[in-house]
Amino acid sequence: MQVETRAIIASEALLRWNNENLGPVSPEQFIPVAERTDLIIPIGNWVLEEAIKQNKKWYDITNKKIVVAVNLSPIQFKRSDLPQIIKELLEKYQMPAELLEIEITEGILVENMEGTSLQLEKIKALGVKVAIDDFGTGYSSLKYLQNFNFDKLKIDREFIKDYPQHDTGSIAKTILNLAAQMDINVIAEGVETQEQFLFLKENHCQQIQGYYFHKPLSAKDFEMLLTEKITDRVD
Repeated sequence: MQVETRAIIASEALLRWNNENLGPVSPEQFIPVAERTDLIIPIGNWVLEEAIKQNKKWYDITNKKIVVAVNLSPIQFKRSDLPQIIKELLEKYQMPAELLEIEITEGILVENMEGTSLQLEKIKALGVKVAIDDFGTGYSSLKYLQNFNFDKLKIDREFIKDYPQHDTGSIAKTILNLAAQMDINVIAEGVETQEQFLFLKENHCQQIQGYYFHKPLSAKDFEMLLTEKITDRVD
């Protein structure tokens, strides 16, 4: 959500597995297994294709430029030609590249900075946006922000979830000030309360994501949300 206008400006593709024998299986369980077995490559390609296909459908229905964000695994960077895969999918579904955002973690940069940098440059050359996810929780380095031309920085929910009862918000404020100095857009994850929303608004955070406005939705329910009149909250 855009903080000032409260308009929906983007979505994030979340991978869920409901198995008829196992029931709901958390990504925290199946993603590590998929990465160890390289199944993350076909899974990741499928997620990219589904997200692009679905977002193009929403764009055609609403004529609204809603961005879809997709998380990428380090394995995908190491063992597949991501720029070419993304290019082919964008062409296949005729979706504007600016409506796709890929999210990477700092760990990806640490593991393979040179190779990742080259792929990111090619991806950005397509017109795709690149965001750094979970900023501040891993191998945070100002060098990454300086060397990589990120479009967006995501503040991890860890720095939001306990405000104001058990957290002053000082780290979130610091990240927001840093991003402002470097002219990088910021989105705060895990926003669940009015206090958290107002704190971020007062500190000039441009975008928020979290249960305060909406919980995760199916593609069908999200489509309904995009096409119906959204009633603003009164704070």
